[in-house]
Amino acid sequence: MSQHLVAEILEILAAGQDMVVATTFADGAPHAVTVSYASDGLSIYFGCSPSSQKARNLGRDDRVAISVTLPYRDWSQIRGLSLSGRARPVPSDLAQTRVAALFAAKFSEIAQYVSDVGGDGLALFEVVPEVVGVLDYRKGFGHVEHVRVASLDPVRTVLLPSSVAVA
Repeated sequence: MSQHLVAEILEILAAGQDMVVATTFADGAPHAVTVSYASDGLSIYFGCSPSSQKARNLGRDDRVAISVTLPYRDWSQIRGLSLSGRARPVPSDLAQTRVAALFAAKFSEIAQYVSDVGGDGLALFEVVPEVVGVLDYRKGFGHVEHVRVASLDPVRTVLLPSSVAVA
């Protein structure tokens, strides 16, 4: 698989602001919500209340499905990502400070929220993608290329053709 997809994925992540993140309730039912995100390479970060439904869901099952759609004028311009992966809490104060800086650089208005990282006000999660679908209608209606992510280092990321049937 060509490394051009790495550049496309990174471009979409940098240009997008919001994503839909889907987790599962304890009974297996899906739970999807829109959140703002920041990214660093292929690592995707979002924050939420530690007592939120999505935080509780992730505490039980770290699997997520995510979609990012860039703004578009008409259907021929639709671009975005659909991905599945794992979400884990951002662990250390140093890492949380780095993630807070990513959010502050992308969303100046969010500085009031990231000041309470790790406290009762905000839990940060890192999403580690496993399979990514790159949607690009400029290449044809419904055009999508699915790849499996073998490394999170954008310089050495290897994208393998996915044998996963993803719609």
